[in-house]
Amino acid sequence: MDFRTDLAIEKSEAFGQSMPEGVTCEVEQAQDVRITRICVQTASGAEALGKPQGRYITAEVPPFKRSAEIPQQTADAIARELRALLPAEGTVLVAGLGNSEITPDALGPKFSSLVLATRHIRRELAESAGLGTLRPVVNLTPGVLGKTGIETGELLRGVVESVRPAAVLTVDALAARRLARLGCTVQMADTGVTPGAGVGNARAELNRDSLGVPVIALGVPTVVDAATLVQDLTQSPPGEVFAREGADMMITPREIDLVIERAARLLALAVNRALQPHLSASDILLLVS
Repeated sequence: MDFRTDLAIEKSEAFGQSMPEGVTCEVEQAQDVRITRICVQTASGAEALGKPQGRYITAEVPPFKRSAEIPQQTADAIARELRALLPAEGTVLVAGLGNSEITPDALGPKFSSLVLATRHIRRELAESAGLGTLRPVVNLTPGVLGKTGIETGELLRGVVESVRPAAVLTVDALAARRLARLGCTVQMADTGVTPGAGVGNARAELNRDSLGVPVIALGVPTVVDAATLVQDLTQSPPGEVFAREGADMMITPREIDLVIERAARLLALAVNRALQPHLSASDILLLVS
């Protein structure tokens, strides 16, 4: 299994209908959203699948480029799956990872601009404004090492030590094996994330071991590695010339600006609904606009 992908569902496809020992898979169709839940239960299963032990949930949604409107049922389906991964109570640190100046990597920062931060809002003020009891949420856009001089992991560790959240929820761009996965796939996992991995600039891992709290990773594939794409299309390893000259190339759809914009809106609505389920979608949109 030597193709490159961040998606557990694509790793599992190599095994057909028979999952390796220690890995379970279930599929559910919820209107226009197809949910695939993969659970890697053992070390041998993790080695076979090439993914750490934990839960991976993939939501296959209508293509973002098809419509500017975010279907409420799509956001709610993702929100339900997220709630199953998050602790029921406590502050959540939300971090939008990526580089806002590189379009395929701008998902995290654009997402963060639409997240409802609530930790600073006193309970009395929230209730008097008709917002009920808000779950404490901290919203952070850590930027990238080249601009800040600080590794994302270092920055998040400092915030975690200060805020002491119950969990960290990250959003980042991912890499897929197939072009058909771009702009219509959302992955959630409770195993953490390697920032920048999707666009070929992997940094230190963010997970329970490195941050001391559960790390829920949410992402959308925005690129396909060129060598992986050639291998997938031709069903054979790319030639030596391509491997040498094009090893670092990434393929992204021409409508990537639109994909990033709509994916960020969908994920932000889903995360806000997951963290503040008592607020309606219209209330949330009003608060973050």
